[in-house]
Amino acid sequence: MVAISTLLVVVTVSLLVTRVATVILTATGMSREAARFQARSAFSGSGFTTRESETVVDHPIRRRVIATLMLLGSAGTVAVISTLILGLGKGGGAQRSWKILELALGLLAIVYLSRSRWLDQRLTRAIRAVLRRYTKLPTRDLASLLDLAEDYAVGELAVSAGEWLADRSLADLGLRDEGIVVLGLTRPDGRYLAAPTGATPVRAGDILVAYGRAEQLRELDDRQAGPDGDAAHAAAIARQERLERDELSPA
Repeated sequence: MVAISTLLVVVTVSLLVTRVATVILTATGMSREAARFQARSAFSGSGFTTRESETVVDHPIRRRVIATLMLLGSAGTVAVISTLILGLGKGGGAQRSWKILELALGLLAIVYLSRSRWLDQRLTRAIRAVLRRYTKLPTRDLASLLDLAEDYAVGELAVSAGEWLADRSLADLGLRDEGIVVLGLTRPDGRYLAAPTGATPVRAGDILVAYGRAEQLRELDDRQAGPDGDAAHAAAIARQERLERDELSPA
């Protein structure tokens, strides 16, 4: 039982370490998605090569964070394997089955908590508060420049065939009516279009960099083409109009 508990603690600490690294990388100006990907890639040792990797290497703070993650990831992997061997290597078949069940339930609980948006928001806020107090990270990061409130974010939306976003111009999509601003667009061949206009077409394979309410960005990223997608667009416009009326109404 002690070995299983130790293993679950190691996994929890590993997730916390990558979360802290994500917040630090975001504070240096990286998007949340890119920061999360680079942190997990470095900690797991998978070593993905992307365009963001070059910006990490060229930035002293990011480079230090990634190097630390690589070191901690190596130590964490050894600790997990050693604890797993010690935890499951003792006892008979029935006892080992119970240990496997306990481990599976513990890991499921950790995964569930790690995917909780409520917990993510509060944990991120706490990490930022600690970093502001005890470190000298840049204060004018991307979030502060865009005045990101708790419910707002900058996200990357990958456009696939059959999605509501595909094969239409930005003007036809009317994303601003939903409260979403497209900051840039990356074509499948790697070309980046900064500040695209309404006439810019959106095609399958593109990646949109958009600013808006985090919940709305998630819904838009999953929206499929057809009547259901059009209905979701109309509902999003109605929600945005209500929000604007509430902001304009006297307190």
